[in-house]
Amino acid sequence: MKAEEAMPNELDDVLADLGRAVQAYQAAVDDYDRETARLLGINGTDLRCLEHLIDAGELTPRELGERLNLVTGSVTAMLDRLEKLDLLARAPHPADRRKVVVRLTDAGRQRCLDLIAPLIEDGAREIGSRYDASQLRLVTDYLRTNTELQRRHVQRLRDQESPPATRRTR
Repeated sequence: MKAEEAMPNELDDVLADLGRAVQAYQAAVDDYDRETARLLGINGTDLRCLEHLIDAGELTPRELGERLNLVTGSVTAMLDRLEKLDLLARAPHPADRRKVVVRLTDAGRQRCLDLIAPLIEDGAREIGSRYDASQLRLVTDYLRTNTELQRRHVQRLRDQESPPATRRTR
């Protein structure tokens, strides 16, 4: 065995360390989302719905269903729950009276902002003081590339059949 073959490859080490860092970050995001949902009195899918509405401003129920991979009945039940909590409201579509759009209520937007603003402010301050614009562009490119990779593999998993249900035995 040659000496260079026995020595670990630096890129492999860096990729392994990056993988561990991404896993730890994802776990922290999952924990943060779980606590945010708990404080809003909703579940994780409901929180994702609110995130999409914060980002887009308004969406149709069909668009929400596509983004969340939910069937029509599940979208309706979710919207009913969130509307009851005054987090969102349905309104007539501005261009097609057969459709409705879903938007955050002012109270819903404020409740979400009250929970996420401290994270956003701390992140801007801490990350902005640690990295320059060029480094942050590199991190942004990495995150966009990794997000697309994740989305491709989510679709790959969705395209696979679920295993048959197994019975529990006593």
